[in-house]
Amino acid sequence: MLPPVDTDEEWDAVVPDEAVMRPAAEDLSARLGLAGAPLTRYGEGSQPVYAVGERHVLKLFPGAAADDGATEARVLGHVQGQLPVPTPELHDFGAYVNGWSYVLMSRLPGEGLHLAWPRIPAADRDRVVTRAGEALAALHTLGHAPLADVLGPGDWREFTARQRAGAADRQRARGLPESWAEQIPAFLDAVPLPAAPGPALLHTEFMRQHLLVDPGDGHRLTGLFDFEPAMIGDPAYDFVGVGLFVTRAEPGLLARFMAAYGRTFEPRLLLAYTLLHVYSNLPWYLRELPAPPEPTLDALAEAWFGH
Repeated sequence: MLPPVDTDEEWDAVVPDEAVMRPAAEDLSARLGLAGAPLTRYGEGSQPVYAVGERHVLKLFPGAAADDGATEARVLGHVQGQLPVPTPELHDFGAYVNGWSYVLMSRLPGEGLHLAWPRIPAADRDRVVTRAGEALAALHTLGHAPLADVLGPGDWREFTARQRAGAADRQRARGLPESWAEQIPAFLDAVPLPAAPGPALLHTEFMRQHLLVDPGDGHRLTGLFDFEPAMIGDPAYDFVGVGLFVTRAEPGLLARFMAAYGRTFEPRLLLAYTLLHVYSNLPWYLRELPAPPEPTLDALAEAWFGH
């Protein structure tokens, strides 16, 4: 039986431990009518997630992430069949033991775009990026009112003000050199956020790791998944993931994505939202993406989000 997990220490002790997690996943699969189906744990992601046979995925949420499970289930049900790219079909959601809950969903076909990308020819990359831009546009046009009771942050201006207040210190805590960190307050002060952005349903982690493609069919998009961090807010916020993890400063790709999406956003606005994002880690991005011609945030905005 799974023990309660309500603290970071309990999370670190329990969630990575397959000797604890796998028997629970087997038991829960049996309760859901999938006894005997082979279980394969996915190596990525913060939650324990298992492929159950060829047709199902079981995602478990400890008590410390109970709200994420409810979000995942509600958003999956809301977006099902509404986007030009498949999303997992919600089969079941409920409580398990000791504060744990689960989401049982369909398993989508395809290979992770982050794995397939190095093998994708340039013309196919353009098509993938175009389809991804169309998919994000469709997500942002869906009505979000039915999800307002489960999705944050509620007041977008309060959220961005709260994120702004601690932005530099959060990056320092992640190891950002002071020469970069000291620029953050002035940069954010100089970049006006939309006063009243038309709110949209946001994925918030729209990235290659959450997109699937068919390597045998021109790398057609076959899936978009992982809706547990979904929010309601400014559509530009979703372009943090797009720029950092989909187009990744490759020349022309962000412009192509925005053309398919149907709207452009200024590079400095997107870097501002990068600094305000709940998962922001500027030191990591600086290691992963091309360096700007000079060590300033204005140059960084253009290098990563210029189009």
